[in-house]
Amino acid sequence: MNRRVDRAPAEAPAPRDEAPADGRARAWLDQHLYSALSSLGRLWARRGATALTVLVMGLALALPLLLALLLANLRGLGGAVSDSREVSAFLAAGASPATVAAARAAIEALPDVGAVLVRDPDEGLDELRGMAGFGAALEAIGDNPLPHVLVVSPDTDADAARIGALADAVGQVEGVDFVQYDLAWRQRLDAALALGTRLAWVAGVLLALGALLVVGNTIRLDVAARAEEIAIVQLLGGTDGFVRRPFLYAGAWYGLLAAAVALAGTWAAVWAMGGAVGRLAAAYGSVQSLAGPGLGTQFAVLAAGIVLAWLGAWAAVGRQLAQGRPR
Repeated sequence: MNRRVDRAPAEAPAPRDEAPADGRARAWLDQHLYSALSSLGRLWARRGATALTVLVMGLALALPLLLALLLANLRGLGGAVSDSREVSAFLAAGASPATVAAARAAIEALPDVGAVLVRDPDEGLDELRGMAGFGAALEAIGDNPLPHVLVVSPDTDADAARIGALADAVGQVEGVDFVQYDLAWRQRLDAALALGTRLAWVAGVLLALGALLVVGNTIRLDVAARAEEIAIVQLLGGTDGFVRRPFLYAGAWYGLLAAAVALAGTWAAVWAMGGAVGRLAAAYGSVQSLAGPGLGTQFAVLAAGIVLAWLGAWAAVGRQLAQGRPR
């Protein structure tokens, strides 16, 4: 006798519920938001000590920024590199048009010559009239005493040695009375600016390390004050990331506030010195003004402040976590 056994139909798999994943993401976001706001509240609760720390870090960030800003403005005052490469050949006073044309043709035939521009005496006189302090003197002279000038632009691939040789060759051309070659002083200026840039980097690195140590020591004191709280959280199963998170946000707030203070101090310095720089430039017939940090530089300073302070906080909390969980 065959016995039939009825089997219950297999249950269909339950549809996946995406809610737990969404819940985990929402919980993660809530934890980070709470850590960010609670750390900011702790800084506000001890705002006196916070302000002192932020001012010290802001000063450390402002000094290399001001030095870099000064070097950038000096590069602007130094003139364009293309102008410093030009060789100016002054012809004898009263040179005839034929002499000017012959001298120009001879110079254009020289190697490493890109272009030759002729500036007649009237153009030179108009340029002098536009400079401060020359107007009255030129009116007293009467006749135009300026000679023709041939402005020689070297090839773009010509280096300093080849431009120097070109200046010597231009001086040997018949009809050329005097040669002005400005690349030598520009090279000395560039060397000085390169040294200043290197000093700015060294100062920036040292002061950045100082800012990192300041925020690291501040976070270390905060960690030490909350050592028992951290131990309880670890006993209850809190992960290292959970323990570290509020201190990292505190460090990021320190860095952001310090960078904002550094930028505010930099703009204040630009505003304080801008009038004096403008008057000095006007005395030399220039309209050069003191330029502040650009938008990209400002974002870079804010990011650098946050990263430095975050690293200092990470190192300070890592020392506490390295001691291990309590048993």
